[in-house]
Amino acid sequence: MNAMGRVCDVAVIGLGAVGSSALYQLAKRGIEAVGIDRFAPPHDRGSSHGESRITRQAIGEGEAYVPLVLRSNAIWEELESVTGERLLERCGFLFMTRDDAGTSHHGHAGFLRRTRDAAERFKIDHEVLDAAEIGARFPQFIGLAGDETGYYEPGGGYLRPERCIAASLSEARRAGARIVTGMRVCAIERGADQVRIRTEREEVVARHAIVATGPWLPQLAKPEIGRHVAIRRQVLHWFPVHDISAYRAGLTPSFIWTHGLDSAEQFYGFPPIDGLVKVAREDDAGDFDIEQASREADFDEGPAMAARHVTRHLAGLAALPSKSAVCPYAVTPDTDFLISSEEGATVVSACSGHGFKHAAAVGEAAAALSIGELSSLDLPQFGPGRFNT
Repeated sequence: MNAMGRVCDVAVIGLGAVGSSALYQLAKRGIEAVGIDRFAPPHDRGSSHGESRITRQAIGEGEAYVPLVLRSNAIWEELESVTGERLLERCGFLFMTRDDAGTSHHGHAGFLRRTRDAAERFKIDHEVLDAAEIGARFPQFIGLAGDETGYYEPGGGYLRPERCIAASLSEARRAGARIVTGMRVCAIERGADQVRIRTEREEVVARHAIVATGPWLPQLAKPEIGRHVAIRRQVLHWFPVHDISAYRAGLTPSFIWTHGLDSAEQFYGFPPIDGLVKVAREDDAGDFDIEQASREADFDEGPAMAARHVTRHLAGLAALPSKSAVCPYAVTPDTDFLISSEEGATVVSACSGHGFKHAAAVGEAAAALSIGELSSLDLPQFGPGRFNT
């Protein structure tokens, strides 16, 4: 049986960051849409949990991302106005490095220069700071070597991922979307003018499907697309704040800091939320089995994070984290997004550890593609064909 009782216009599979945004945009347009998720979003099984995600406007990964994040911010603010929820915290963003040319972030050397160039091109408010200026303005950052350069963006900050997803889904439902949770999709069968989505309980028939299943995407996308997505295990840690004096209101940005002369000596973090500072680093080692692997952090990972990154570089925190959590990331070989629309399905993997800030605009673009509209955003460069050249 069809979950809608008839053929719907669009079925959105996966209601995380991108899927929930796509469903919201479809419902706003009056499109008959159904959203399907195997869990009950927002949940902690995928890549969109953990209380906070960094957002920044000038994007060192590539200038094509800047319109995505600017549009996303506008959508988050629209949702804030209609729901009354606080989704976007503009506390500022700081990127710090000791050797910009010799180290990289998300595979891009010269990340600070690339970010600054994007800010200048798009006229985004920013400052470039030296080590003395960083230390004077932001006392929470300690152990500066003296040769750091910082890029500071007052309009950056962080998003509340669970709230963002919940707001998108509540507004989608209010606009008429049907949401089915706790139902796993087993297969997608593409026909000439319909897509049949087989689930463990029933069949859903739609004219088009959006597949935005994050770390489950390789299971449902065509093999020639799914093979470009690997799943990596990331670990998040929350450290209690023992001395709040270094974390002054309005002067505590989210940050990415390469504190050594090797790219591995890098971590990122957030201002205190409910008395805890969340930090993490990006680890590209090894595949993560999304179905079988444990979501518990190993016993030694918290102490290792403290010793390698936190104790010597962040003031006023406890010696060990009070909690840790595993978050699976979907990653492409070049760390760019993967967006493909053909044969009745739009497949979206806004991934590689820098997707959430762009998710609202990517979801909007996926919604447009699913109903045959042209997106105003530059999407062709994210197609899978780039891996065949």
